Parts: sequence; C-alpha cells; structure tokens
Amino acid sequence: MAGTSQTTPDDRRDNSGRGYRPDPATEGFLAHRNLLFTVAYELLGSAADAEDVLQETWLRWAGVDLDTVRDHRAYLVRITTRQALDRLRTLGRRKESYVGPWLPEPLLTAPDVAEDVELADSISMAMLLVLETLAPTERAVFVLREVFDLGYDEIAAAVDKSPAAVRQLAYRARAYVAARRPRGVVSAAETRDALEAFQRAVETGDLQNLLDILAPDVVLLSDGGGVVQAALSPVVGADVVARALGRIAAEAALRPAHVNGHPALIIELNGKVDTTVTMRFDDGLITGLYAVRNPEKLSRMQRETALRR
Repeated sequence: MAGTSQTTPDDRRDNSGRGYRPDPATEGFLAHRNLLFTVAYELLGSAADAEDVLQETWLRWAGVDLDTVRDHRAYLVRITTRQALDRLRTLGRRKESYVGPWLPEPLLTAPDVAEDVELADSISMAMLLVLETLAPTERAVFVLREVFDLGYDEIAAAVDKSPAAVRQLAYRARAYVAARRPRGVVSAAETRDALEAFQRAVETGDLQNLLDILAPDVVLLSDGGGVVQAALSPVVGADVVARALGRIAAEAALRPAHVNGHPALIIELNGKVDTTVTMRFDDGLITGLYAVRNPEKLSRMQRETALRR
C-alpha cells in the first residue's frame, strides 16, 4: 500500500499552550482538506493513495505565492487533480499484477453522507467500479464536473486541455457512465432490508430470503489481494453467490454500518474486521456484491472518514 512519513498540516499539534493561528497557506489548505481528499479518493479509489496525493498537494501549495492566487479552492483542486492523475498511472501498473479482483478501498462514513445523494452515489462501490473503466482524464473530467460542479475552464486548467476538449470529454464520459450505472432508484431503507435478509440468512442457515433478492445473474467480487483467501475470479449466479457468502460469514459476527455512503455489512472475526460487504442494485434486485477482505484495505473501518463536495 502507499504511504509516506510526511504529514499534512492537520497532523501537527501546537503544544505551547498559547492560542494558535495557522499561517495563510496552512489555513487555506485545512479549509479545503476534506474536499481535496474526496476528489483524490474518487479519482483513485484508494484512501491510502489519496492521502499521499494530499501530502504532495500540500508540499506544492506551501511553495505558492498566495498573492498570485485568486481562488484558493480552485487552485488546490487543480494541484490535487494533477497529482492524482500522475498516481493513476502507478496504480494502473499495480492493478495489472494484483492477485484476483481489485476493489476500491472501502470507507466507513457517517450516516449523514447518505443525505447528499449525489456524493453518496459517486462514492458507492458500484459507481467507483464504473469510473475504473474510464480513461484517467475522462474520469477526472467526469468527477470534477458531475460531482463537484466545477466550470469547464477550471477543469481545463486541472487536466491541461482546452475548455472545448473538456466539454467533449464530459459529454462522452456522461453518456458512458449513464449506460453503466445502476438502474432504478433504491432507497436506504430497501438497502437495509436487503442487508437484514442477508444477515438473517447467514445466522439461520436459511438462504431463501437472500435468494429472493438476488438477481439470477448476480456477480460476487471478492478482494483478498493474495493476502487472505478469496475467489480469484467473479462468482456468478444466485445459488453459487449465496453459498459463497455463507462461507465468508461462517463463524463470524455481522454488524451493519455505513460504507461509502450506503448501508453495508461488516463481518468481524475474533473481534477484528474481516470483510466489508456492499451491494449494487438494479431494478430492485441485487446484481453485484463486493466483499473486500484484503486487510491492507480495511484500515478505514476503524473510524469515519470525513467527505465533502
């Protein structure tokens, strides 16, 4: 996993006992840190890499003459986007040698994230997997325009394209994502009902309730990263998926949580997080199940991650 020893300003502490006011660069960075993390995470699907991008963004921001910067938010988003695009190339090579299916790193989120429907939709596991299939620049344009509502001129500066080219990229990416995003609106209550059915099925050994809400061609992706046991290829079909989920959760404790802005299940074994299970719904049925088991991707399950648009 990515990680460096450098820190961003929020990691620092003032121990003098006196009132502390950060310098303008630090103050500007801290004001937008959660936004910048969200941008980086949506572009990368990795919280660890998003944190590294923020460190790189801070180092560049700290050297900027702020008197020449008209809009701190736009400038910081520009730096973050450029650093994230550079890191996407490294991630692409890493994913090529990844053992088994690669899934985004899950985030434990506060229930109020779900109240921002557009944000919750954009960070769902299903949507992040759709974004994975876009070219890097298309992904950046789509995220900055559709999620963060940046203007075409601002996006053009971030991705080093002309505004006209950005408009074309945005149009293509919007059409591409629309054709692949989950169909139909599923409420949080419906998602919770499905998770409760799964939990009951595992706890009682009666999988019929689960089969009732699984699409016949449902697909289970299980990410163990070669570190823990997980299926090395997609598991397809309601009966097979139901049995596979039962095996994953056998002899474990299940608890509901909000993961990536949506109701999800956390499976714990011996008091430690073993797996997160999130879902994709199409027309009221579960068509995708995403089980992240790689322990290197589960560090964000201990505390909520602050996200912002």
